[in-house]
Amino acid sequence: MSDKLFDVCGIGNAIVDVLAHCDLDFIDRMSLNKGTMTLIDAARAEALYDAMGPAVEASGGSCGNTIAGIASLGGRGAYIGKVGNDQLGGIFRHDMRATGVHFETPTATTTTPTARSMIFVTPDAERTMNTYLGACVELTPDDVDPAVVTRSKVTYLEGYLWDPPLAKQAFLKAANLAHGAGREISLSLSDPFCVGRYLTEFQDLVKNHVDILFANEHEITALWETADFDEAVRITREHCSLAAITRSAKGSVIVAGPQLIEVPAWPVQKVVDVTGAGDLYAAGFLYGYTQGRDHADSGRIAALAAGEVISHFGARPETPLAELLLQQVG
Repeated sequence: MSDKLFDVCGIGNAIVDVLAHCDLDFIDRMSLNKGTMTLIDAARAEALYDAMGPAVEASGGSCGNTIAGIASLGGRGAYIGKVGNDQLGGIFRHDMRATGVHFETPTATTTTPTARSMIFVTPDAERTMNTYLGACVELTPDDVDPAVVTRSKVTYLEGYLWDPPLAKQAFLKAANLAHGAGREISLSLSDPFCVGRYLTEFQDLVKNHVDILFANEHEITALWETADFDEAVRITREHCSLAAITRSAKGSVIVAGPQLIEVPAWPVQKVVDVTGAGDLYAAGFLYGYTQGRDHADSGRIAALAAGEVISHFGARPETPLAELLLQQVG
C-alpha cells in the first residue's frame, strides 16, 4: 500500500440492513425491544425476515455508515470489517468501495453468511434493530492492517465490536497500534444495552484508551450509572478530553475540557427514519475534526449530516454531503 494518509479508519461489524415499516402492534406481537438493538441467532433472523413486510436491503452497520458518511463529505476513509463469501457480502464490499472507501479486509473463508440486521421502522420514525452477526464474529486481530491504522489520523471503533470475542481483541490491537503511531482513537458507545453488557470494560476503555467519545444521552447516563444527564456530563468531563453527546431533537453537547458547546439539531421538514442518525453525526464531527475545524464547526457539520439521513429511509446519505456542506455550512 502507498503512503496515503486516511482521515478516519473505521473498524466495525459489516452488516447489511434489511429495513421495513411496521406498526406498534407488530413490535408487541414479535416481542421486540423497541428503539434498541438486540442480538439474535440465525433461526430468529429467518423468522423475523419471514414476518416482515416489503423490505429494502442496504449496506449498513454502525461504523460502515459513519465511514460512508465521511467519504460523502469528501474525507478519506478506510474500513475494516468481515463479510461472508455470499451475495450480501459482495454487495457490502461493492457499496463501500463505490463511495471511495479503502476496504481490503479478506472475505471469511467459512460458509458463515454475511451479517444482517432486520430494522423495523415504526410511525414515530424510531428504529428497532435485530441483528444476526454472522461473519462479523470471524473478524480477528489478523484482519487489522497496521499499515492502514498507523496512517489514519483517527481510528473509529463501534461499541458493538465488544460482542464478538475475537473482534474485541482486534479492537484492542487497533487501539495500541494507533496510539503507538501518535494517532487517536474514537469510540461510539453504540447502544445502552451494549453499555450495560460491558459496563466495567467500557468505563475502563473510556478512561484509559479513548481520545474522542460519541454517545447519546441514554448511553452516557448508562455508562456512568446515573439518571441525571448533567451529572453524566460532569463525569464525562473528568475522564474524556473530547466527547460529543447527541440528544435527538435537543441537538448535541460537545464536552471539551472546560468547554461545553451546545449545538442545535439541524432543521428538517419531516423526520422519516432515525436509522443512522448517530452514525452520521459521528461522520460529520470526525470529518470536521480531521480537517482542522473547531469543535463548534465540527458539531454543525455533524448536525447537518444527521439531519440529512433522518429525512429519508435508510442509514446512508442520499444527497452527497459535500454538496450540502458547501451550501449550508461552508
